[in-house]
Amino acid sequence: MDVDWNVEVVDQIDAHWQERLRPRLDGLSDDEYFWQPVAGCWTLSRRGESSAPISFGGGEFTMDYAEPPHDPEPVTTIAWRLAHLIGGLASTSSKRFSSEAIGIDTFCYAGTAQEALQQLDDEYATWLNGVRSLGTVGLGQPQGTPPAFAHAPMAKKILYTSVELIHHGAEICLLRDLYLRLGTPQ
Repeated sequence: MDVDWNVEVVDQIDAHWQERLRPRLDGLSDDEYFWQPVAGCWTLSRRGESSAPISFGGGEFTMDYAEPPHDPEPVTTIAWRLAHLIGGLASTSSKRFSSEAIGIDTFCYAGTAQEALQQLDDEYATWLNGVRSLGTVGLGQPQGTPPAFAHAPMAKKILYTSVELIHHGAEICLLRDLYLRLGTPQ
């Protein structure tokens, strides 16, 4: 049996996106977006207002970070988790599917939930179209960069990105569930 692996990869993540993840994000409010379930969360902050050791971003809002990461890593807000997904999709798409250079350090992160969801939709669509454009042959081509994965197939990068969407998407959904049940944010 011949298998079109590109179709299978796209179908697996897009079914998850369409049926499980994206519908759960509808109606996200700004209060939920920035809600901190515990003290000291990493989040998005206006430029210059973060208390994190490092702030990534090219716009008005920056994403908290540290190098090396804290042990244990801080709890992150929905805003941070969406920024992580959006920035990762944008960075991957720019490196793999276009000539425009976008990285997590230069991305302009959203200051509202609605803007973040629009960014997520846009970056997901760009990434998924890029994955589709690879075809089965393209999934087998070497990544080229970074050096540690230069000879690994593109499929490895695409599947890793799918895991990130599923993993962090589930965390966002859990934070929404907690926010709805705990009532007034801290």
